[in-house]
Amino acid sequence: MKRIALLWATFFGIGRIPVVPATFASLVTSIVVFAIYPYLTSPYSLLPAALIIFLTGIPAASQAERHYQTKDPRFCVIDEVAGQLIALFLVPHTIAFYISSFLLFRFFDILKPFPVRQSERLPHGLGIMSDDILAGIYAGIALHLFRVVILGQPLGL
Repeated sequence: MKRIALLWATFFGIGRIPVVPATFASLVTSIVVFAIYPYLTSPYSLLPAALIIFLTGIPAASQAERHYQTKDPRFCVIDEVAGQLIALFLVPHTIAFYISSFLLFRFFDILKPFPVRQSERLPHGLGIMSDDILAGIYAGIALHLFRVVILGQPLGL
């Protein structure tokens, strides 16, 4: 069971990439979602997927903390997957919007504005997962505001 939890926490080994594993996890997530998007039954499918990844990521991230004996180990990237899914929620299926979503998510994940940084203080896997969910929410809000205010596009798809 521990091996499965660590496999999930590292998102099938992506977390073991020696340079910027969190960025690679977000990038892979964006690419996979872009590729499978035409086959989704609903654009709302990303929300339950993010919830499932969030809920299963909490115990996996907690296991990673115990295994690596450090708070929020860099190998644990399942939180980036969940956060990136949130950032991609209801984003138009274009390369420009997917790149923008990716860049905004990484920006907010690195910047950690209030209450993103504070959510890291939550215990174990919950703290690991929560900050990326909040960064994804910030990225999604920023991108959708840009769409509506600057581009004059209606909210939604």
